[in-house]
Parts: sequence; structure tokens; C-alpha cells
Amino acid sequence: MESLRREAGAPALTAEVLTQALPYIQRFRGRSIVVKLGGAAMAGEMVDTFAGDVALLASVGIRLVVVHGGGPQIGEMMERFGKSARFVDGRRVTDSETLEIARMVLVGKINSGIVAAVNRHGSLAVGVSGEDARLIKAVQRDPSLGFVGEVAEVNTDVLERLLSMGLIPVVSSIGAGVDGQSYNINADTVAGALAAALRAERLIVLSDVGGLLGDIDDPASVLSEVSVSDLETSLASGEVSEGMIPKVEACLAALDGGTGSAHLLDGRQPHVLLLELFTDTGVGTMIRTEAPA
Repeated sequence: MESLRREAGAPALTAEVLTQALPYIQRFRGRSIVVKLGGAAMAGEMVDTFAGDVALLASVGIRLVVVHGGGPQIGEMMERFGKSARFVDGRRVTDSETLEIARMVLVGKINSGIVAAVNRHGSLAVGVSGEDARLIKAVQRDPSLGFVGEVAEVNTDVLERLLSMGLIPVVSSIGAGVDGQSYNINADTVAGALAAALRAERLIVLSDVGGLLGDIDDPASVLSEVSVSDLETSLASGEVSEGMIPKVEACLAALDGGTGSAHLLDGRQPHVLLLELFTDTGVGTMIRTEAPA
């Protein structure tokens, strides 16, 4: 009897959820949202869930740009080639051979996999490398890091044309210098730069972390909101761990460029993208220019 009551209440619960989502759908329709996909959110089953959510968002008129990383996959491929990864401040040191491995994994494998997953749900995703049509003009970040780049300029015309056609650009984080030299760029950095260039409504970063923690030793102490000034203070004081530095810097860059808000979410949580965008409470950590109320 109890199971029947639960089943009978399911349609009402669904209707309640959809009603709560309506004002957010209306708010975000026609707006650009940049989503960075990384970490465990890129595992096979989670990619399919993410792809379905992306298709749903696109179907209600939200202009989506997806940026993906691939650090663990690059590391695995490097091991196959007998190479060991080395990191400085969360960024992979990249020699010429590592760069070729990164391009092979990011462009040839991960990008095409995400595009195929989204297109299975009926949307029209298209894979784009930062090298394509000079989308991302890069400069070398630091000679000690090798072929690791920094975003110098974003060709927003490329993205705007794709978005105007109803397509979902899926961007791999490889850029090129004016001399044609390719550079591996941190995907968080690329996402922040694209969000700033598009003056996106939101930047959403999906990773293996649930958000910013009030107590680094307590995974449950996720902060729901932080201001830019508080985050800058934490970054300057060294409170932000190495792996989170590029993510925090990307969020700050996006907000500085005019993005409405930035969000750090746990990509391991199914449908976390929908929960953040379409519910009153949201999840993870929201970073905004003004202090939380």
C-alpha cells in the first residue's frame, strides 16, 4: 500500500519540480552558459547523464558551450608511452612528446566521445579544438612548463556562429600561437576565458570536488556562496589547494570579464547541472562579485 501511495504521488512531485524550473528556464533562455567538464564527471556513465542534461538545456533555448579537460586520460596515455607526468601549481609540464599525446587524447578521443554522447540525445554538438579557425590564440605561459599555454585572445565569432546555428560547441583545450605552435592549456583556464569573452550568464565547473570548503579537512563543509574579494584573499593567503588554483583563477577571470556568476560543482552527482540551474537551493559553491546576503 505504501508503495502505491508513493507511485501515486510521483506525478505531483514531477509537476512540482517542473513548476519550480519554469522561471529559471525563462531566465536562461537565449543566454550563454559555459560548462567545464572534468574529473569523474567524464566517466562513461556520467558522460551519458551529462549529455542528456545538455540536450535538455539546449532544447529550452539555452546557448551552451562545453569545455573539457582530460588530465587523468592524458596521464594514462603517457604511462603507456613510458612517460611520467610532472606538475607545477596544478599544471602539467609539457614537452613536445607530451603535447602530441595531449592532442591525441583531447581532440581525437575525449572530444569526439562527448560529441557523440550529446548527439545520441538528439542535439547537434560539434567538436572544436582551440586551434580550429584560430578560436584560441595562445602564448607560452612559462618556459619551465614547456608547451603549456595561456589564453591571449578568444575569437568569439567562431562560437557565435555555431551558437546562432543552434549548435553546441564542445571545445578541447589546445590553442595555437601566432607562429602556429600548439600549446596545451589548462581546461579551467580555457573555460574561464571563453565565459569572459562571451560575457556568459554563468560559468559552471564540474569536477571531483563539491565546491569550496570552509574546513579543508571536512568534505561536508561546502560553502554555498563566496564573494570575489573573499576568494581573492583565500587565494593570496595560500588557503586554496594546488588542484583548485586553476579552477578558482578561472572563476575570477570569468567574473572579471563580465560573467554573471561562477559555480563549482561536484560532477559525480547525477544531474548536478540541472539541480544548480533549475532549483531554488542549488548545489555546490556560487562565486559572485558582491558579498553573499
